[in-house]
Amino acid sequence: MISTRNHAALPAAPALQRLCKSLAVLDAVNSQEFEYRYYSYNPEWAPDEEVFEMNDGEGDQMLILFRPEGCVINGFVQEYDQPDKAQVTRGLPAVFDEFIFGEPVNSIGTTFCLWYTPAHGWQTGVVENEDDGSEELLFILDGQPETYAEWATEYFTEDTDRKAVTPEAVAPIYRGEALTKSMVLALVDDLPDWVQLATDLQEIRYPYSFA
Repeated sequence: MISTRNHAALPAAPALQRLCKSLAVLDAVNSQEFEYRYYSYNPEWAPDEEVFEMNDGEGDQMLILFRPEGCVINGFVQEYDQPDKAQVTRGLPAVFDEFIFGEPVNSIGTTFCLWYTPAHGWQTGVVENEDDGSEELLFILDGQPETYAEWATEYFTEDTDRKAVTPEAVAPIYRGEALTKSMVLALVDDLPDWVQLATDLQEIRYPYSFA
């Protein structure tokens, strides 16, 4: 499992960024109501900054900032004690300071932090607590369509008559292929609002063709 102690399993920043956009697209298809989505992507966070967010609506949250210099991940799992932030961010490149020590991260909290630069790959500060919640949030970033399909089937279709989400339906979106109506309908039986989905895709900056 991916964790702060096994971060070598994470993809490099460019591949991670593509994956994060794909996760946001998949959630936009599976839930047209934004409040029920786990994963979202904001390509206009700030100049030269884009942010991926995981939010379970119950307090657990993960933010990933992408900059030209690399990326940084802040995770917060409420059932774990927050460690000394100065220790878990020891060695953090200064370019990420404003994000990690500013808002909204400061108010959310930090139970784990790790970052990537092309020169040094993935790094963490001092990780003293093996149970920092990182496995619970980072698992989705393994790049395997099966991982999202299994999670989404449990989250979106449990106790409903919706069909299961399959790895085959997830895979082309993980590959970054332009979203088509047939790809959408491979994920869901019906989509109530195609205009809304197009708007979401434009905001995520993900290619599509519904012609």
